[in-house]
Amino acid sequence: MDVLDYIFGSLSSGWYSLLDYVSQHTLTCLVPALFIAGAIAVFIKKEAILRFFGPDVPKWKSYPVASISGTILAVCSCTILPLFAGLYKKGSGIGPAIAFLYSGPAINVLAIVYTAGALGYGIGIARAVASISISVIIGLIMAAIFRKHDLELRKSTSVQPVQSMTEEGRPTPQWATAALFISLMGILLFGASPLIWLIKGPIVLVLIAVLILLMMRFFHKDQVRSWWIETWDLTKKIVPILIIGAFVVGIIAYIIPPESFRSFLGNEGIIANLIASIVGALLYMPTLLEVPIVGTTFGYSDGLIGSGPALSLLLAGPAVSLPSMIVLYRIVGARKTITYIALVIFLSALMGFIYGNLFA
Repeated sequence: MDVLDYIFGSLSSGWYSLLDYVSQHTLTCLVPALFIAGAIAVFIKKEAILRFFGPDVPKWKSYPVASISGTILAVCSCTILPLFAGLYKKGSGIGPAIAFLYSGPAINVLAIVYTAGALGYGIGIARAVASISISVIIGLIMAAIFRKHDLELRKSTSVQPVQSMTEEGRPTPQWATAALFISLMGILLFGASPLIWLIKGPIVLVLIAVLILLMMRFFHKDQVRSWWIETWDLTKKIVPILIIGAFVVGIIAYIIPPESFRSFLGNEGIIANLIASIVGALLYMPTLLEVPIVGTTFGYSDGLIGSGPALSLLLAGPAVSLPSMIVLYRIVGARKTITYIALVIFLSALMGFIYGNLFA
């Protein structure tokens, strides 16, 4: 293979990776997530967020809520970022927010069930238990390391959004605000579901129609405009980096194909699990596609890699990726991003090592 063929091949791989990301995730996952994050910033009062995710909420309450919130979201690491940004911007404690950030792509029910069915019930159960454990552990460690963030959060004061009003000047009913978020979540969940478009398409269209009616009837046009401004602001910050990241990941996958790591992952040692975690953290693994990637591309279904490294890939892969790392840096800064990534890699490797040596 000459140099020109190699360059063309790597660029083509990046292009196809980008096309796959845009076609599979941008419209069905990322766009609804951006609108939900914008709606959180405009329509939800800060007190509502702090009631469950605030720095003063008891840990036994905030961390289970953060973990459980992630189980219903069939989204990837890139799509969860706008939702995380919305919570973080509203004043969530760093620990619960990070637990939510990890749990969204790692613990969703569809992925766990798919893992158990395709790769075996043992690794499926291990993934569920390890994912919940990691989300809570990472959140607690981040809260302990970055105590200053929560201390400053307690002291800070911010202007609250104006109470939602209709065009006629009447307060927006609480049920209308709830219906707006239910419609948005429904669009996200059905759009990202594996159902064929012949089934989910009409459902999504009905939910969009309900959303439009709610905005026209129960929300002032100034608030709707603010919602669009918040959503656009997040879009400008997040989407360009994700697009560039998806392209770069495709090039990396061509230069260093995942199957080249098989020889390093064929045992249950801590080094094999650590390599699996690092590789999983750098690759972009869309939700639900991580299962065939681990089973076929890495060869777990054929016995080419160990059970521990397979679990480490499943724990680190969906939770972080190179594009999401860059976006996360822009949201929380370098120190928090590096710490979070390091914890994901270390804990994923540790859980894989424990599973591979004690339970597999």
